[in-house]
Amino acid sequence: MRLGTVIMAAVLTVKTFSASGGDPNAWLEEISGAKALEWVRAHNSRTESRLQGDSNFKSFEAKTRKILLSDDRLPVPDLQGEFVYNFWQDKDHVRGIFRRTAVESFRTEKPAWETVIDLDQLAREENENWVWHGVYHCPTTSSSLVRLSRGGTDADVVREFNLFEKQFVTDGFYLPEAKSDVSWLGPDILLVGTDYGDGSLTKSGYPRIVKRWHRGTDLDEAKQLLEGQPDDVSVGSSTFEHDGKTYSFISRSLDFYNTEYHAVDADGTLKKMPVPTHAQLEGVFAEEALFSLQKDWQRGKTIYKQGSLISVPLGSMDEAPAVVYEPGPKETLREVDISRSRIILTTLNNVRSRIYTVKKDGRTYHRETVTLPQNGTASVLSSDPSLDLFYVRYEDYLVPQTLYEASVGTDNCRLVEVKKLPPQFSVEGLEVDQWAAKSSDGTEIPYFIIKPKDLPLDGTTPTILYGYGGFQVSLTPGYAAVAGKLWLEQGHVYVVANIRGGGEFGPAWHQAALKGNRQRAFDDFQAVAKDLIARKVTSPEHLGIVGGSNGGLLMGVMFTQAPELFKAVVCQVPLLDMLRFHKLLAGHSWTGEYGNPDIEQDAASLAKFSPYHNVRTGQKYPHIFFVTSSKDDRVHPGHARKMAALLEEYGYPFDYYENIEGGHGAAANIEQRIYRTTLEYVYLTEMLTVQTADDAVP
Repeated sequence: MRLGTVIMAAVLTVKTFSASGGDPNAWLEEISGAKALEWVRAHNSRTESRLQGDSNFKSFEAKTRKILLSDDRLPVPDLQGEFVYNFWQDKDHVRGIFRRTAVESFRTEKPAWETVIDLDQLAREENENWVWHGVYHCPTTSSSLVRLSRGGTDADVVREFNLFEKQFVTDGFYLPEAKSDVSWLGPDILLVGTDYGDGSLTKSGYPRIVKRWHRGTDLDEAKQLLEGQPDDVSVGSSTFEHDGKTYSFISRSLDFYNTEYHAVDADGTLKKMPVPTHAQLEGVFAEEALFSLQKDWQRGKTIYKQGSLISVPLGSMDEAPAVVYEPGPKETLREVDISRSRIILTTLNNVRSRIYTVKKDGRTYHRETVTLPQNGTASVLSSDPSLDLFYVRYEDYLVPQTLYEASVGTDNCRLVEVKKLPPQFSVEGLEVDQWAAKSSDGTEIPYFIIKPKDLPLDGTTPTILYGYGGFQVSLTPGYAAVAGKLWLEQGHVYVVANIRGGGEFGPAWHQAALKGNRQRAFDDFQAVAKDLIARKVTSPEHLGIVGGSNGGLLMGVMFTQAPELFKAVVCQVPLLDMLRFHKLLAGHSWTGEYGNPDIEQDAASLAKFSPYHNVRTGQKYPHIFFVTSSKDDRVHPGHARKMAALLEEYGYPFDYYENIEGGHGAAANIEQRIYRTTLEYVYLTEMLTVQTADDAVP
């Protein structure tokens, strides 16, 4: 059939295969299968050839490279005693270097950085495609545990490293490639959850056994401390330091939102924490464990409110918890950090950040405000529980990142600007507003819109709408230099929707879209799109949407449920087969968010919106762009592969790019990130600014 053909009485068909079998595209789930990779390369080639041939490609790539490789980027500090550590990538260090400088030097315009680990050099010497996954410092020694991933997978290798000798420890702690969980119990003892062989992992692929491992002994000889069940998400551990003492805990995650915690003594004795499973451990301060509450909790006659932060004395757990923080209207706790004398709280108030320091007086806590700009996002990047010093970054959609050093005095917190990012795109004539749309059930859904002040309300402005809406993740104002340069500078509009399922307004905002209520998140996003169209900011011909991971699921649902609203869809590392997601890689861990397809009621709910099961013939779908990675061992690339193959079978147009490495971020190094970003903006510009023929209606 020709482009633009209207079918008045089309016979709609939908795929009826189920999770139990019959999926003709199941072979694409073989991540490294020869046939599957041949399919990937063929579709990559088609997409790359098309988009690289676009007149914008070279200029977009050059602008993206200039921004992402700029030395003007702010270094993210990792404060450890007298030193500030940082992981840095640039044109000379594509994989990156782990480096440090003294606190005093970090305050200067050009710190004297000392390279601790050169990842590019290490990769060459060991002939490995190493991707940095971070470092865990031992609280009491110069040892650390370095995590290195092959190609960007979540699974990594753990190796002990001496920070001052700047070399890996001979015969030190070592864990082979796995999705390991590890923490220090002492300078010569680790708490280890890893792949111990058959039956040692949960159905989600994470450790379900934690052992106490002494230096100089075989891991096989380590003493088992706790074993979870196969249906658990994982069993892991964490260690906190405060006032010269260390505190260790083992956590058993029953699902994504319910966890049992056990305090661990130095000899490995466990004591279960007397809190509900919806409580989340946030840290330790003055010998009291801090927990945030995801629901109301009644203990005796006292009701602790949802969203509160409470403290539990570790020396006398039968004592009633104290309230450290209780949220007000439109306020939610986002992060808890610890300094020597204060608890540091980061909150959101109507999706704008506030930071407080909290002083303890007996069992009473007093909160003081840290003075910062009030309309953007403030984040505590690093603190040290042995110091009254921490680092705060502030940014908003039009204001570049500013890094502050915060020092806690006797009565207040003093901020000193340490570094500030120069503007990376022109903000002349731009403004930020917060608007709201009314969802299908009447709920007001706020969204941020970044636009020209003199925006013509005629529906012609190319507009990107971004969303996520899951796992209590909050989308807050942030300085996106590439979007600013490639999109906003062109007079276009960028919108961020704060839909339910996220955490912008606390646990209740998230829980409103859990499991069988998931459609609320999708209705919210559609409501924002419709509001933009009704206000004539844009129109379906000029409206594109972007989202990744759970946001990729959102994109897939928008593609199948409301194709008439959008012209372009960038669907990044997505979940799309919602009747089989729990069988693929880490998918089983997300049944607490989406429901379990093995349960009939959940399966019926999931089938209603599962994008892979709701593609029909005879529809006018937007030209979608799938982006994923072969090395993503969190969200299986089979989701994107199978959806693309189904569209191809039905004759619908699409673009497809799968990085053969890169992990869940779909890029293993900075050059790959530059390339992927360029492809996406070339596609969006082409779709939303160039008049194209109607998409096919097979």
